[in-house]
Amino acid sequence: MSATAIMPVYTKTVLSPEETLKLAPEIGRIPTARVWVYRYTHATEPWTLSIATHAQPGSRMLSLGGFRIAPESRTSIPGWNSDHEAIDLAIGMDEKVYWSRLLKVGGPHVQRDFSRIVGGKCVMHPSAGSRVGEPRDRELLDFAIECFKDVEQTGFFLTTGQDLGHGTMSDGKTGSLRYLNEHYKGSVVADTGAPTAEGNYWSLVGMLKGASVDLTQAVVGLIGAGNIGLHIIDHLLADGATPLVVEARADIRAKLEARGVTCWDASGKNAFLAEPMDALVLNAAGGSLDSATVARCAANARLKVINGSENLVMPDPSDEDVLRSAKKIFCPCECAGMMGYLTAAEEYLSHLAGSAFDLATMYDASRGLEAPSEKATRHVIDGGYAQTMTEALKQLYA
Repeated sequence: MSATAIMPVYTKTVLSPEETLKLAPEIGRIPTARVWVYRYTHATEPWTLSIATHAQPGSRMLSLGGFRIAPESRTSIPGWNSDHEAIDLAIGMDEKVYWSRLLKVGGPHVQRDFSRIVGGKCVMHPSAGSRVGEPRDRELLDFAIECFKDVEQTGFFLTTGQDLGHGTMSDGKTGSLRYLNEHYKGSVVADTGAPTAEGNYWSLVGMLKGASVDLTQAVVGLIGAGNIGLHIIDHLLADGATPLVVEARADIRAKLEARGVTCWDASGKNAFLAEPMDALVLNAAGGSLDSATVARCAANARLKVINGSENLVMPDPSDEDVLRSAKKIFCPCECAGMMGYLTAAEEYLSHLAGSAFDLATMYDASRGLEAPSEKATRHVIDGGYAQTMTEALKQLYA
């Protein structure tokens, strides 16, 4: 009797840096960016996983970046594809690595191992019924696990964790990150949202100090009140500041309004941006600083500083200079939002070293963003806004 042939779970396509540059020409704006993409297409289901990384094959580098199970709000965008999103996010992750090295922010293990860390990202394009919490979520995650194991055969280490699309699985009890970690140790389980929010908050505190704004009297607008935004709002309310919020989910708005917070739904974004505010914090799903929003920020006379940890926040990078010309100081979200990647890296490296991972160390490390944010903000203002904050940070800390 002949053996039954085993059908492959996926087909794999590898795109070199030269090929990804053609796919995403914006890579060219960063001379050091060389991104490989490993695209896995399921053999029988309409599922595609794109793993983008700056790790050269055979380099033994550690590729850091979350595992995004793209929500329908992303996959429904005309022209969206997982390769392009993974490339863009991997570039953003490598920028976070750059900022953390430059500012010397990170937990103890990362501080000792910066030289082998590069940015990457995993983006899954699922189908209806297969996202986390839906009936076929386990099958989708098993597909991802097989791909994660395969890509490491290329000669780098993949470390991935929390991003959009994770939560409790369809069995009603298993966390998706825990399930991944049980079957692939490169998938970490730490809640990266809270440290990300802490870093975002301390960056905001520093920027307000640099702009001579009293935090206890500050009005802070927030676009997005998910886990990160809510964490920041808790801090602001405790400080005596006044948060204003744009949030799509009605249940979150209702809870915030019960705490005395003024909220708008997505349709009220323009009215929100016209409100007198000292700072704007961005933590939605992406693209919050489109050119129209930038123009409204530029027209807000009171607004002084803008930061956040949102990925792919500014579709047109030249809009950073529009904000500078209007005397608004924008901290790159890759800088203010670096603590999530640093938490995943610290957890992974702690386990490799055989030591316990302590999330509290990341809260302590987050405070390292306050001083450089204050210094760079003050530097921009004292210099008559001749520089962006990006330029100021590089000058002050290079």
